[in-house]
Amino acid sequence: MTNTPAAGTFPFAGRTVNRMGYGAMQLAGPGVFGPPKDRAEAVAVLREAVAMGVNHIDTSDYYGPHVTNEIIREALHPYPEGLLIVTKLGGRRGADASWLPALSPEELCRGVEDNLRHLGLDVLDVVNLRIMGDVHRPSEGPVAKEVAVLAELKRRGLIRHIGISNATPAQLAEAQGIAEIVCVQNHYNLILREDDAFLDSLAGQGIAYVPFFPLGGFTPIQSSALSQIAAKLGATAMQVVLAWLLHRAANILLIPGTASRLHLRENMKAAELVLPKAVLAELDGIG
Repeated sequence: MTNTPAAGTFPFAGRTVNRMGYGAMQLAGPGVFGPPKDRAEAVAVLREAVAMGVNHIDTSDYYGPHVTNEIIREALHPYPEGLLIVTKLGGRRGADASWLPALSPEELCRGVEDNLRHLGLDVLDVVNLRIMGDVHRPSEGPVAKEVAVLAELKRRGLIRHIGISNATPAQLAEAQGIAEIVCVQNHYNLILREDDAFLDSLAGQGIAYVPFFPLGGFTPIQSSALSQIAAKLGATAMQVVLAWLLHRAANILLIPGTASRLHLRENMKAAELVLPKAVLAELDGIG
């Protein structure tokens, strides 16, 4: 049974994608470094996600590094028609598992080559530029040089569309002066709501907003009020959080990640969860 259509669809990068997608980051080992404990389960998660209607997968070659892209290729290549794979540039992993910037022209070009090779593709559907001014949240700073590199790679036919991640409205405007930007991927969820106005502005432009860490990331969202609401609805707290995001704006595309088929099924059921107006008001209040 396919659950994702219950979440609706949104036009993204020349496609119509189901708003409930999948983020591949957790397919790597602990700390998003090294291989997973159970590679067979990781492969099975991807195949089940696609079977359930997911046609938008988010990844990066620096997850692992290389690990998630190699698993995606093993699980899904040759890729089913209509599957949109979105990847990310701008970072690399140190030998100690640290997260380091990789934003020079040479590093960005090498990142595209690595993604193409490990995914088994000739062209990347969407490449997000991960701005690394502040690792944890957007911070102002120029992005023109980096976006120009991606625009040239697009002109050469190696990527089709460009997005930005960890970005501010000013950085979006600067990037749009160089190339069309099809999505913004920022940290946003029920608790972290700093992008509210930015999200609404993007909706007005018809640009997809893809919240990373929609469930809180490495420290899942915890709230007694949220737990009480979930209990009343007969759902899990994480299902309520995902359902709230789907209600928040029509241009939100979700990419919850998991390395477990059980958790995948739970996440997908969030698309079917109905939130009455009173409950939505309570949830808005939590944020």
